[in-house]
Amino acid sequence: MTRLASSWIVIAGALLVATQASGRIGVATDPARAKHEEPGATRVETSPTLTRATFDRKLADLALTEQKTKAEMSEVGQKLADVKARVVARGRVLYRMTKLGMLPVGDGFEALVSHASRVERARRSLHGELSEERTLRRRGAELAQNLERIANDRASLETQSAAMEAARVASEEDDRRKVAFDHAFETSSGNSEYVAVYGGNGSEPVAIGGFGASRGRLLFPVTGRAEVRPSKREGDASQGLEIGAPLGATVRAVFAGRVAFADRYGAYGRIVILDHGERYYTVSGNLASVDVRVGDEISAGERIGSVGDEGKGPTLYFELRHGSQTIPPGPWLGVDRARARAAP
Repeated sequence: MTRLASSWIVIAGALLVATQASGRIGVATDPARAKHEEPGATRVETSPTLTRATFDRKLADLALTEQKTKAEMSEVGQKLADVKARVVARGRVLYRMTKLGMLPVGDGFEALVSHASRVERARRSLHGELSEERTLRRRGAELAQNLERIANDRASLETQSAAMEAARVASEEDDRRKVAFDHAFETSSGNSEYVAVYGGNGSEPVAIGGFGASRGRLLFPVTGRAEVRPSKREGDASQGLEIGAPLGATVRAVFAGRVAFADRYGAYGRIVILDHGERYYTVSGNLASVDVRVGDEISAGERIGSVGDEGKGPTLYFELRHGSQTIPPGPWLGVDRARARAAP
């Protein structure tokens, strides 16, 4: 009989220790369960090709899933608090029932058996509460992981959405520039007298007969000494010129005209297109700065920008067009072959 009582005391003590430990130590998530996705969680498969509507729908789905997950976490937290309170209460009851041994020993065998049964029921109740506590802790950990995944998915979607929006804006800007670039070569009046009103600023002679009559007598586009070499732009049938000059050197209008385009455009970098009338245009590219605006009326020799460097050394790209077709600018500038030239 004494050995039986001692056994019950040992069991009660072990349960009490387990009860106290459960209040201090969180139960780790079962590794086997961690390998599986939460059935109720929304996993977002992100793709850079998603449309705006798809982004919005997936973000809305994430928001709804997050709301449900947080609501369940709140419910689990309340249940866990209730279970912990019951664990403490049942542990105290079991402790009081067993701390003095197998009482009432003196009331006979039947009383002892009845007491042992009550102790066993109390032990099972405590065990059940501890099991429920572990289950709730696991569920709480799973929900926390779901919220973390939702946050990561949202961040990924928002990043891709921002990138897609930036790409859309950039694409629209490229389209706008292309339209403006192409339109710049379609706006000339075709009137040979068009540039007469820009005929110099007093330091340059007034052109007679317009741009077409100025072949071989155009101003050189860069002031100071420059190295001239042929250059062919991708997609062009004729050559332009690459004019090596100091970085920041003044780039000027070779003839009076109107600014038809002033912006960055593709491989040209920053460029200025001047409409000189008679459907003649000059293109000055690879500029470090653009000092004019579309619509400005420019005199011959007036500064339009400065020489830039796009990775090949300080160079001005100069091109001459009649309509949309490029024509060799060398003969118009009096430069028949690539050679050093000192501009006046």
